[in-house]
Amino acid sequence: MTARALMVQGTTSDAGKTTLVAALCRILARRGLRVAPFKPQNMALNSAVTADGGEIGRAQALQAHAANIEPRIDFNPVLLKPTTDRRAQVIVHGHAVDTLDARDYHAYKTVAMQAVMESWQRLTAEFDCVLVEGAGSPAEINLRDRDIANMGFAEAADVPVILVADIDRGGVFAHLVGTLELLSESERARVKGFVINRFRGDIGLLQSGLDWLEARTGKPVLGVLPYLHGLMLDAEDAIGTATVGKGAARLKAVAIAYPRCSNHNDLDPLRLHPEVDFQWIGPGDALPPCDLVVLPGSKAVQADLAWLREQGHEAAIKRHLRYGGKLIGICGGYQMLGRMLHDPQGLEGAASSVVGLGLLDCETVLEAEKQLRNVRGTLALPGSPQVEGYEIHMGVTSGPALLAPSALLDGRPDGVISDDGAILASYCHSLFDHPDALATLLCWAGAQNMMPVDYRARREADLDRLADAVEASMKLELIGLT
Repeated sequence: MTARALMVQGTTSDAGKTTLVAALCRILARRGLRVAPFKPQNMALNSAVTADGGEIGRAQALQAHAANIEPRIDFNPVLLKPTTDRRAQVIVHGHAVDTLDARDYHAYKTVAMQAVMESWQRLTAEFDCVLVEGAGSPAEINLRDRDIANMGFAEAADVPVILVADIDRGGVFAHLVGTLELLSESERARVKGFVINRFRGDIGLLQSGLDWLEARTGKPVLGVLPYLHGLMLDAEDAIGTATVGKGAARLKAVAIAYPRCSNHNDLDPLRLHPEVDFQWIGPGDALPPCDLVVLPGSKAVQADLAWLREQGHEAAIKRHLRYGGKLIGICGGYQMLGRMLHDPQGLEGAASSVVGLGLLDCETVLEAEKQLRNVRGTLALPGSPQVEGYEIHMGVTSGPALLAPSALLDGRPDGVISDDGAILASYCHSLFDHPDALATLLCWAGAQNMMPVDYRARREADLDRLADAVEASMKLELIGLT
């Protein structure tokens, strides 16, 4: 029996494709169906390590969690991780195959499509239902040739499509009608209906517009989804740099949002915590007085370090440490803290070596083989709290500083704690996710007896909340999945 399938495409980026697929995964899983998420091609710097030892987009790992299954490489067979504005690392079936510019990748798409269809065939043979997420918009005219992310895939796999648009942006009817008009005749026929996302207010005031849309296009509105305030789910890529004030905050934490910041989801437990005043520091922002500074991961460590210096953050970080503040470096942020960064093979640009921040007595050499593993263990802090996460890095770090590791992961020492106890560095992504690790790290940063917060439990509750809202707001019987 061939799996039932549906593809969710959006009129724009961030229209709600990821969250709608996650919601449908949870709804169908609750109904007893074996359901899998699928995104043919993703471009994101947020990624996750799969159960079968590969790397996929973070959004597909979230959707797998919503479906109550372990992430696997087939859920996102092609992942593009930008290294510059013009080039990206190409990951196929979980492993890096090359770094290409846009023109070369366009030529490579025929090869990538083969990988996409191989994954598709495996999933449709195993699962009752496969829910597909598009990328960006299907109406990007310059990307239509050899498309593997939107209608190109839908046509090749013969999958029905629904279009989702974000009414909170404004212009929702223009987005939907305009997108439909720019599709080919066969592609328009493939669209089974529309979903309007992030609506707030009296839906009765929207009804005349819905009636017009259905009459104009001949296609049904399958649902109007409510704006869900405070939904805490893994973002696919974009970083929200807005400051969120918290009246009960007892600790101030900031993280540097450099241009190629990766896996920024690591900081979500700090953003969520009601007693942590958390802020991303973007271009042109000064580093404010705070208790904790975090240097997150980076897909281009040397370039992001240069940007950090251009912004004046090197001097500010050293001043922060002199005044008694704490500093955490995760993955690429860890590598920046050492004496030197070496890229002898030119994996992130021209072959070169650059001077690090010199805050730890170690140095890092980038190697072609990326290290990918899920890990668990304990932090080298009072109480030996549990930590669970994953490693994704090409750098190998060595030096005397590693004699004082920050964690023991699967029996291996990881990272560094500085001699003065002010700096903690680790290759472990999701460092703050486990409630024990979060509580201990906040205590280490200077806040005692903080309110316990379980980020993973909150994510689970929000997935159920999202699924409940979608189930109540959509005409699911019209999409033919159950």
